[in-house]
Amino acid sequence: MCGIVGYVGDKKAVNFLLEGLTKLEYRGYDSAGIAVDCGTNIFIEKAVGRLDALKEKLKNREPEGTVGIGHTRWATHGRPSDSNAHPHSDCSGKFVVVHNGIIENYMALKEDLISRGHKFISETDTEVVPHLLEEVYRGDFFEAVREVLNKIEGSYSLVFMSKDNPDILICAKQDNPLVVGLGKGENFIASDIPAIISKTRDTYILNDGEIAVVKKDSVKIFSRAGQAIDKKIYHKY
Repeated sequence: MCGIVGYVGDKKAVNFLLEGLTKLEYRGYDSAGIAVDCGTNIFIEKAVGRLDALKEKLKNREPEGTVGIGHTRWATHGRPSDSNAHPHSDCSGKFVVVHNGIIENYMALKEDLISRGHKFISETDTEVVPHLLEEVYRGDFFEAVREVLNKIEGSYSLVFMSKDNPDILICAKQDNPLVVGLGKGENFIASDIPAIISKTRDTYILNDGEIAVVKKDSVKIFSRAGQAIDKKIYHKY
């Protein structure tokens, strides 16, 4: 099962991303990658194989950004390779996504997107998600995510980044685990609590159909219909 981590705060995101992914290695994986917002662009690096291969690629070139996402992949659609590793982005590089699960209607979505001029570089089902974001985005990141979720079918935990919204990560859950860790001046996203337990004991454990808008100083939970949810914080002793 794939592993997912995310960070929004004032600290160097790559440090938490690599630490969190290391703590999710027990889930099994064949490739790994990270994406970090660096202001002028979203930096992406990924590598097939163990996390050490990714760390080696990052030597002397770690991004300095304070918002980022990371992923360890267990191949379902497409062989293990650098191009099939997550994160995935759209044609413009404006949107970046990590995903755990299966998009069951990805082929029909992909064919439609290709007919609209989108170019795909991987064999994965996940890559349709950032391209869908690019297609539906009209300036409102949250509403674009909601529209994408209404188009895809299957199981997922997803985390979305947007170059136009550099202080926000949006995540969503359906049939695959996802938690949001609550810190002070920083917040965390992970597939499982072990990735964030050294940072915080306070979490939101997302339910199916919930969307979280995560900033460094706030987390807001919504239904897929866009209604705000007053969610109880889970404290792990």
